[in-house]
Amino acid sequence: MNDNSGLDSAQLADSVIPASADPFALFDDWFSDAKNNEPNDPNAMALATATPDGAPSVRMVLLKGHGAKEGGFTFFTNSESRKGGEIRANMQASLLFHWKSLRRQIRIEGPLVEVTPERADAYFHSRAYKSQVGSAASDQSRPLDQRQDYLDRVTSLWAQHKAEGKVPRPPHWTGFTLKPERIEFWIDRDNRLHDRRLFTLEGAGDALSWSDTLLYP
Repeated sequence: MNDNSGLDSAQLADSVIPASADPFALFDDWFSDAKNNEPNDPNAMALATATPDGAPSVRMVLLKGHGAKEGGFTFFTNSESRKGGEIRANMQASLLFHWKSLRRQIRIEGPLVEVTPERADAYFHSRAYKSQVGSAASDQSRPLDQRQDYLDRVTSLWAQHKAEGKVPRPPHWTGFTLKPERIEFWIDRDNRLHDRRLFTLEGAGDALSWSDTLLYP
């Protein structure tokens, strides 16, 4: 006879992540919950890239567009940064959202596609003027002899473009959309009895569809 006296009903409950769901719609539901409950940057996500020979690196970026119509999950960056160089050399990546207050996370994997120059322009100029200046003045990820060198650039660019209130977008400042092929939803439960469901894109062309399965925690 099994002794379940140390487990409560919540731990023994079946999966609450719906099977055969649209993973984009499920992401929207979870993201909406995060925006209402996560105290800081609910759109923050870890972006993992790798060199062609497989050396990985990871950093936090901000989600700036998502959904089926978007074609995936979009972020913006300096393509001459370390992550930009890795992306150019190996156009695939993975994302991780971790919303600690909700005890949930989502892992997303797939190839990357660069946004159009028009889309990059539109987003760059939607940012605050201070952010445009800060981005345009930065040789992101490259060595900096002293911080004052960067601050001098900021001051100079600020003065040059203050009248028009916007900075020309540097050609290397762009965005990428991750086209998901795998999306995994995870819910924390006590004693490692976590709830995990993986959605995988299958087929080709017009026959593409999502399949899903539970995973052992």
